[in-house]
Amino acid sequence: MPGATLSRWTLAYFAAAVAFLLLGEALMVLGFGYPIAGLRAPQTLILVHCITIGWLSLLMCGALFQFVPVLVAGPIYSNSLPLPALLLILGGLALLIASFLQLAGVLPPLPAVFLGASLLLGAGFLLVLWTLGRTLAAAWPLNLPAQFVSIGLASVAATVSYGIIFTLGFGGYSRSPLLLGIQAQGLPLHVSAGLGGWLTFTAIGVSHRLLSMFMLSPELDGPTTRWTFRLGTLALAILVGAGTIVVAAGGGPGTVLVVAGITGLACLALYGRDVLRLYRQRVRPAIELNSRMAAVALAHLAFATLLLSACAAAGVVRQYIGPLLFLIAFGWLSGLGLAKLYKIVAFVTWLECYGPVLGKAPTPRVQDLVVEPRAARWFWLYFAAVDVASLCLLLEAVPVFRVAAAAMLLASAGIALELVRTRRLANVGEELRLPAGAQQPRLLFTFVGN
Repeated sequence: MPGATLSRWTLAYFAAAVAFLLLGEALMVLGFGYPIAGLRAPQTLILVHCITIGWLSLLMCGALFQFVPVLVAGPIYSNSLPLPALLLILGGLALLIASFLQLAGVLPPLPAVFLGASLLLGAGFLLVLWTLGRTLAAAWPLNLPAQFVSIGLASVAATVSYGIIFTLGFGGYSRSPLLLGIQAQGLPLHVSAGLGGWLTFTAIGVSHRLLSMFMLSPELDGPTTRWTFRLGTLALAILVGAGTIVVAAGGGPGTVLVVAGITGLACLALYGRDVLRLYRQRVRPAIELNSRMAAVALAHLAFATLLLSACAAAGVVRQYIGPLLFLIAFGWLSGLGLAKLYKIVAFVTWLECYGPVLGKAPTPRVQDLVVEPRAARWFWLYFAAVDVASLCLLLEAVPVFRVAAAAMLLASAGIALELVRTRRLANVGEELRLPAGAQQPRLLFTFVGN
């Protein structure tokens, strides 16, 4: 089992991501940001970016560093660049939070902080794009899952670019009429490119391969999957391409969002059909916990899509955008992220620790590194708490929402503890834990990597 398939710093990305998830949930428990503050309040912007950059984006980057080489059956371009990329993103996020604290009046005005946040975040994500882009380029022509990832990377480039334009505008550095148009009307494009393109479309591509791999299902490469890719790519091209032109010229993005949304809805419908086929055609009779919880997250995506479509048809999206985004961020993206994180950490740990001695000494199975019945309780608590919190946002029941957020925090902390136990081999019997030639894994990096 070749150790060169391991990414050295993926675990560091995961650790930082989980820390920001817990921080974001703690802020909600304390009443910091939405729903007590408005959606565009500086406090809410801090909370939103702790989740979208600190949790979801770092989680996605770490997963891609590990699995893009698997998708293309080739080595990662560099196992060194992900560390400075992580440090730059963390530094940029810290400055971005400081920038929002200035807008809230907590810190004194210092425009250079806005510029520093833009430079560090831009440089960090540029390193991510360079590393993954060079890895993909070396495997050209790309298979279908890798094509999904490539469009997702283009989406994060657009998302970060929008974010830099907003941040420079907050700091008073941007006076171009074109950029002012984006600052005035471009927020829906920023949110849609991030949640829809970078996070959801990339997750669609990666989940095709991961669900197939972990459930022993046939890999999907037929017309339905290809049309999922084409429609999703078209929706994002309309959103980013036409949307940017329209708002830069001073127009509103409403029509662009409707056209892109209808196209994206067709993409998600085909994706749902593919997912059902993966579950039905699996060879593995018993579905592991990570795949069961992924199914719950996918159900949240389906419900959020139906709810968003109904709100759009009724013309009340603006009224309910907060609960809708919460359900997408925590029910769909975070739910899927936690489910796959539970499996990926066990898989990477097994590969690092026992791969080198496989066939030379008795070794445990990947499933022996986890205790699913114990972890399942935390996952069910998490999803139940997300559902209650979403309902509270719809009903504007803020005190109950904070209680539900506390349950989310407790469940996430429980899942995080399970990840640490997996990494420490705490669930493996003493007789199999460390055979001759195996090394105790470290929490934040892997020993093996090219």
